[in-house]
Amino acid sequence: MKSIDYNYLCTVIGNLAGIPIRLFKNEKQIFYHSLVNLPKDPLIAFKNEVFRIDSHVGYFITPSFNYYGIVNAKPYRIVVGPTRYTNGKDQDIKELGFRCDVAPDEMNDFVIAMKSIVHMPLESIMQMLCAINYILNKEKLSLSDIIIYDSEQQTLKQLIESERANNNLNADIQNNQELQNVHNTFAIEQTIMNIVRKGDTGLLKDWITSAPAVRGGILAADQLRHIKNTFIVTTTLASRSAIRGGMDVDDALSLSDSYIQKVELMNSVDRITNLQFHMVLDYTERVEKLRLGKTPSKLILEVTNYIQHHLSERISTEEMANSLFLSRSRLAVKFKQESGMTLTDFILREKTEEAKRLLRYTDKTAVAISSYLGFSSQSHFSRVFKKYTGKSPNEYREHHNT
Repeated sequence: MKSIDYNYLCTVIGNLAGIPIRLFKNEKQIFYHSLVNLPKDPLIAFKNEVFRIDSHVGYFITPSFNYYGIVNAKPYRIVVGPTRYTNGKDQDIKELGFRCDVAPDEMNDFVIAMKSIVHMPLESIMQMLCAINYILNKEKLSLSDIIIYDSEQQTLKQLIESERANNNLNADIQNNQELQNVHNTFAIEQTIMNIVRKGDTGLLKDWITSAPAVRGGILAADQLRHIKNTFIVTTTLASRSAIRGGMDVDDALSLSDSYIQKVELMNSVDRITNLQFHMVLDYTERVEKLRLGKTPSKLILEVTNYIQHHLSERISTEEMANSLFLSRSRLAVKFKQESGMTLTDFILREKTEEAKRLLRYTDKTAVAISSYLGFSSQSHFSRVFKKYTGKSPNEYREHHNT
């Protein structure tokens, strides 16, 4: 039998899909093809996770809803991606670039290149993987045979006592069988959506660990379809609540689309339920980042949204004022009146919060984090960080890693 020209196969697939593709042999990359010029390969940030997939065909979804596909045909491994179904936010792409050690002067090129990658539904990626697998392994697979690997389970374990949540789910299923026509969801729905709108993650976690059994109405005769329909309704409500809490409309609806697409590919009630908890928590955390005080004004929400979209830049209050159709002096005075702090203090506080997250959950140095967040120097970053946390960046990392 004639041997397969792997490089040719990867080139054709990459040209057809418009998505980066790589060929590995015995863990070593031997070929790469991409129609877009990326300063660094975005696979760097998730290579370990992708390489843990040892089935013939699988895919990995990142926390920001990029996905990678993989086909294993030992000793070869083909990895395609990333791609996504909807546009990604510039700030999310910049954080990915930061994790991949993209140089600051190449970050804009990285963002442009990532946004130039062809968007593709996950189902299309899966069909492509099935075709590659048939060529390499002579194995016919359907979409339901492909294994998903993503990070939601690990995230949930860190944030929620998932065993207690699952116990509540099991109680719910039993009660639903006995009381199919009894509805008690409205009050619970209002409670959860109010938590999302306020961005109160602490209250949400407390509520989840002691949540009552929910006996919802039947949305479909098939249980799996019913669970998916419930998820879609909950996601729609959560996105609207997040918008009322101050989240940018486009961000909220794009996130909703991503979650709904993801759930449609799941075939496990437990996984869908876990994803639903994660989705609600995700929206709540995003709103929490935006809110300053119990009832933030429209201006405070607009300022916070602006900062969240420009965290990795040297934020200019002049440019911010222009984007809000205010003079710089008027913005500064009005923000101080409504928030009780200066605009500069608030910007630095938000950057410090992001720095804390990066110090805890990445291995990047303080120097790299300082540069990524747009500080003029590492010493400036250290002074600001200590002002708001009482610790130096290294002290903070050591404290939370012990």
